[in-house]
Amino acid sequence: MRRHLIHHYQVNTAWTGNAGTGTSGPKACSGNHALLVEGKPPLPGSADPAFPGGAGRSTPEELLIAALSACHMLWYLHLAAREHVIVQAYTDRASGTLVTPPGGAGYFSEVTLRPTVSVPAATRLAQVHALHRRARALCSVARPVRFPVHCEPAIELVRGDPAPAAAYAGDATEQAAAHSEGEPA
Repeated sequence: MRRHLIHHYQVNTAWTGNAGTGTSGPKACSGNHALLVEGKPPLPGSADPAFPGGAGRSTPEELLIAALSACHMLWYLHLAAREHVIVQAYTDRASGTLVTPPGGAGYFSEVTLRPTVSVPAATRLAQVHALHRRARALCSVARPVRFPVHCEPAIELVRGDPAPAAAYAGDATEQAAAHSEGEPA
């Protein structure tokens, strides 16, 4: 019987928005902070400027969408490699919708991933789309969220050289039940 692998992650958050008087008033400080992971450069963060936050810094909302996008991509590439599907390029234009009711406690209503995958023209399109469904089911970030994570993939077919020869856009919403296929390499 296989044992579960347990992975632990640690991120330290340090508030950097104290202008000298702490939280003495809403305009006396900012939500600026640094996300610190040992051995990596600090990631400057803040609230969305609409709340108000510091422009030019990553927001928790953007980082959530980025985590969903990156997790899907990593699983997709892992599955493609295992199934000998040659992916030559992968990009994603992910977006999310945050709803803020009058009480102020916002929530995501949905996130949409829009990956574009470049594959050789001879690749079976059904297999390329199936990998998106499986990646969605395996993503450890997407599985526990309480809002839909849609996937609207596009496929660029590449003939002989890196220039795309044709494109096929898919429209599948991926909400498959999770199943085990092993971890990405």
